[in-house]
Amino acid sequence: MAAETLPSPVRGRRRALNTTLIVVCQSMQALAFGGIALFLPLIRQDLGISPSQAGLLAAGGTFTYALMQIPSGYLSDRFDPKRLFVIGLLGTNALSLSFAVLDSYGWLVANQAVSGVFRALVFAPGLLLISRQFRADRRATAMGLYVAGGFSSNILLNAIGPLLVGPLGWRWLMILFAASGVIVLLAFARLGDPAPRAADTRPPTWADAREILSHRAVWLAGFVQFVRLAVVTGMAFWLPSLIVEDKGFPLGVAGAVVAIGAAVTAPSNFLGGWVSDRLGRPLVVVGTSLAVLAVTIFLIPFMDALPALIAVIAVNSIFLQLYFGPLFAVPLRYVGTANTGLVTGFGNFCANLGGVTFSYGLGAVKDATGSFDAGLWALSGMCAAALAVTWAISRLPARRAGDQ
Repeated sequence: MAAETLPSPVRGRRRALNTTLIVVCQSMQALAFGGIALFLPLIRQDLGISPSQAGLLAAGGTFTYALMQIPSGYLSDRFDPKRLFVIGLLGTNALSLSFAVLDSYGWLVANQAVSGVFRALVFAPGLLLISRQFRADRRATAMGLYVAGGFSSNILLNAIGPLLVGPLGWRWLMILFAASGVIVLLAFARLGDPAPRAADTRPPTWADAREILSHRAVWLAGFVQFVRLAVVTGMAFWLPSLIVEDKGFPLGVAGAVVAIGAAVTAPSNFLGGWVSDRLGRPLVVVGTSLAVLAVTIFLIPFMDALPALIAVIAVNSIFLQLYFGPLFAVPLRYVGTANTGLVTGFGNFCANLGGVTFSYGLGAVKDATGSFDAGLWALSGMCAAALAVTWAISRLPARRAGDQ
């Protein structure tokens, strides 16, 4: 029986179950990437690789993930996103398992490159799945809740990871993450509802894609997305190494600092979407977040005392993903919601180009200068540029509600 035909209380419980399973699935697959970042100093020591090589390990997966975003969004608009979501999760967890048993640097890079393809089949379909559990005027809230799952798992990872890596080793922890992800995936595959297209909507064509992707708001929002994930990926992948290598603290301290950051980031994802939906002004949330990020990232190189470093990183983490849901909702105000998957896929394509650039670039800067300082200041400047672009978007005429 379709969820829409069930009595209202039962339908509410089904949506709550679907939402929970979607968020937990997203949370578990995010452990793999977070685990690589947290244990990167150990992985580098185990494999004998440089910071630039470690950056390529991240960039390879992010590059293929970026390339797959538009196809993934297009497929999500044409087919049941639940099926794509399950396929993506299955591949992601299988490759996380194989990452833990590989010893060759070349094979690990290849592993992450293939993993990026499957992770792309998780993102856009997952956003569509969770958006359909909420009303249309709660779209930013739904999107913020979706990504909050990944940051929630990072709290657990960074809190207990440094304690378990000693007795278990990073490889066994990666195997544990993958096995847990498969268990949650099986629960969603069995209990989660499908989400086919509504009967009164037509699948997108490539002509639709060309028209949508030619809109100025979509491209300007794409630049802000570039900066968003440049900051998120750069900070997530390199922050433990920065704390250990530049600031001189042990891995346990790095894990605790990152866990504190994740603890404040997780609820901010949901809060940003909620505030955006309540105010009906997503660009205000986006602009405020970018301004705070520009300042806090600029200050990190000057923070050598641990309390000051924790304070700056905590403030940074609050705004790191506060504007995730609002930013994905922004272009839909200008081009409509008929092909949400396509618009979402393009935005995340641009975002992951930023992730590729700075996951590799920060490692290259570290190699060239001996510290992460110049790379962080470059990120701060990018946030300032994105703030100016956000103002430019606000000057464009939005589509009327009846034209959505």
